[in-house]
Amino acid sequence: MELLEFVAEDGTIISSAQWPARFGYKEELVRQSVSRAEPAAFLKREDLPDSAVLAIVAVRPVRAGDRTLFVVGGRKLDRQFLASLVLPEGMRALLYSNLEAGFSPASITDASGPIAQAEKLGALIESARDQSRELTQTVLWSKDAAGAELLHVIPLTGGQKEFLGALLIGSSRREQVELERRIRLAAAVIGGAGVLLGVALSGWAAAHVTKPVERLAAASQRVAQGDWSVHVAIESQDELGQLADSFNRMTKEILEQRDRLIQAERVAAWRELARRLAHELKNPLFPLQITLENLVRAKEQTPEQFDEVLRESIATLLAELANMKAIIGRFSDFAKMPHPQLQEVQINDVVRGAAKLVEAQLDVPGRPAITKRLELGGPIAPIQADPDLLHRAIQNLALNAVDAMPSGGTLTIRTTARPGGVRLEVSDTGAGLTKEECERLFTPYYTTKKHGTGLGLAIVQSVVSDHGGKVSVESEPGRGTTFRVDLPQKPPEPAAG
Repeated sequence: MELLEFVAEDGTIISSAQWPARFGYKEELVRQSVSRAEPAAFLKREDLPDSAVLAIVAVRPVRAGDRTLFVVGGRKLDRQFLASLVLPEGMRALLYSNLEAGFSPASITDASGPIAQAEKLGALIESARDQSRELTQTVLWSKDAAGAELLHVIPLTGGQKEFLGALLIGSSRREQVELERRIRLAAAVIGGAGVLLGVALSGWAAAHVTKPVERLAAASQRVAQGDWSVHVAIESQDELGQLADSFNRMTKEILEQRDRLIQAERVAAWRELARRLAHELKNPLFPLQITLENLVRAKEQTPEQFDEVLRESIATLLAELANMKAIIGRFSDFAKMPHPQLQEVQINDVVRGAAKLVEAQLDVPGRPAITKRLELGGPIAPIQADPDLLHRAIQNLALNAVDAMPSGGTLTIRTTARPGGVRLEVSDTGAGLTKEECERLFTPYYTTKKHGTGLGLAIVQSVVSDHGGKVSVESEPGRGTTFRVDLPQKPPEPAAG
């Protein structure tokens, strides 16, 4: 969370993390949004000590004694936010922040920073603002038609319905233009063939051939100009009639292939999002089930220990429910792994938390025994990391190791200090992997399990990479597997531009 404030019932700011000097100022928008029962999250202009940003915030009332406080938390909408979005190949997202009087080209940015020729988008953004609706327009960035981009602009309004900015989704037309060029070339070849055929036969039957050839040539020119729905009338069963029929079938097949390609791209994008979401929700669901079963078993078998089991189980349930809520919230932001929210983290504490949740997998009735060993080195200096993302990565590695030992074995999690960072190792005594399997393990959707989506290790690699670290695997058939994660003490700053 990048923005955090505590506000009293009358709108007075009690504390502001992003601008401590705002203590005592009035924040009327927060109180008004709660009184009007507005949506849980909304857009607003957020003033900072040295600038103003566009932010999405949420307000939650909390009781403090006999008074009510409002907790306002949010996130900046900037290029880091755009970088967190997962878009199909050939697409990009741009953000316009309307924080100044009049249109400012410098306020348009993508995931890498301000864009060139931003002034070309001014008319489109102002039209979307004036009409208060979504608009679509093709923007030609250069003389080359293949460099054109189809932009869909979505106006962004605040709690007072004021225009705060716009989100632009761009789709490159390069593939479409190149397809059109190939179609034009094919149409030109067919048209030329028709013209040559007409010239060759003109001396024999000019009166019967000239008109059909002229119609076919005209249809070819229309196709070359982009009209793919053209249809040539078939008036004979000779060679010219067959040529016209072939031409009609060709244009029909081109239209059908284009429609199938567009539909397949959309289905693939949604399928990727659904598969990733299903994989992320599967891990916390099983501990929830085991925890509830443990509660029932403790109530029936050891009533005198039920209160203690209940307290531990509630803590586990709340932790996993919070984990599921975070997963769902992140996938609702277009299914991109979130950018790490860095803070000071003790790696051993994160390992203990993840290992405790994995214990539910080790106690499944009927499963061969798996021994858990924690070899936590020390002292280890704190690192700058996102504890939630590291927790998920370690849990994925541990659950992957458990799945690799269906006949039982030993799960070992080891931490050691390294110059400039830490090393984490997760080992199992399972069947091991071949060299070819090790090379493909981190490929999305590749899995060696009968029931698996193949996203777990890809997610681990994404988390480690976002922290500026490296992950590797060491394994041999019959000798188990070790995953090794090296994390720096502080991730490098993202590259500018």
